[in-house]
Amino acid sequence: MKTRVTDILGTKYPIVQGGMVYISKAPLTTAVSEAGGLGTIAAGGLTVEQLRKEIEIARKLTNKPFGVNIPLLTEFAADLVQVTIDMLVPVVILSAGKPDKYIPLLKSKGIKVMQVVATVSMAKKVEEAGVDAVIAEGFEGGGHMGLDELTTMVLIPQVVDAVNIPVIAAGGIADSRGVVAALALGAEGVQIGTAFAVTEESPAHVDYKNAIIQAGDRATVVTGRSFSMMVRAIKNNFTRQILELEKKGASKEEILEYIGTGRSSGALLYGDMEEGSVMSGQIAGMIKDIKRVQDVIEEIICGMEKVIGKLQMIK
Repeated sequence: MKTRVTDILGTKYPIVQGGMVYISKAPLTTAVSEAGGLGTIAAGGLTVEQLRKEIEIARKLTNKPFGVNIPLLTEFAADLVQVTIDMLVPVVILSAGKPDKYIPLLKSKGIKVMQVVATVSMAKKVEEAGVDAVIAEGFEGGGHMGLDELTTMVLIPQVVDAVNIPVIAAGGIADSRGVVAALALGAEGVQIGTAFAVTEESPAHVDYKNAIIQAGDRATVVTGRSFSMMVRAIKNNFTRQILELEKKGASKEEILEYIGTGRSSGALLYGDMEEGSVMSGQIAGMIKDIKRVQDVIEEIICGMEKVIGKLQMIK
């Protein structure tokens, strides 16, 4: 598969692994890169030294391109960006904030820059700022999301029509059918998160992986609408308590105090399936077992021919 995205990233396939906090570390990142996609280290939740260490480990495990995802709202964003510059990371994916002051700095070092967007206006602004590509993420995705609740189906073609740079589709994509659909909408690549979170190489707790496997089509819920910090996760006591607090009109500060740092990572790191945040996309209902990263990507690529063949039969 050759698109502008593979040309920019230097990868075999236009498949990007989503930057998932506590999950997207060097072992998973390099497994994706070795399988032909772009693995991504999630800098969110890492200190400067921890990010440096993850990059060093990744370099020992692969000589293929990989990226670092940096949420710009994090306290140490500027320092994290500087680490990627110092270590000449091939690709940096920016999210959750304005990238303008970082893009010239990154590109001056030959680093490819992409930005996660959730609206057409955001895509146009970051194109003007000089990014190489945009990752347009629909509301189906897991974890933190855009405030406008635009789905992948409606977001991708509108972003494609609005910008001249390549568009990577994200949100609700986990198999060959989703990739073909994204390409039909005009995207030149895809970003996948939840499907990689459940792989053998993922450091997520086995109970977290099993919770995704056991999920159905209505398993996820969105919390945080009342204070504009929306997160999609598997329904459990944790999400029920947040929704109850929102229903009662609790303040943002009260809800964040309940959430705390421990609950945010409890499911992923320690397997606390009731009191931890089990972040997942709506695609969870399609994931049925734990596979190797290599198998996930090979099944997607090999399955595309069959999907396209069926479309060609329609007259």
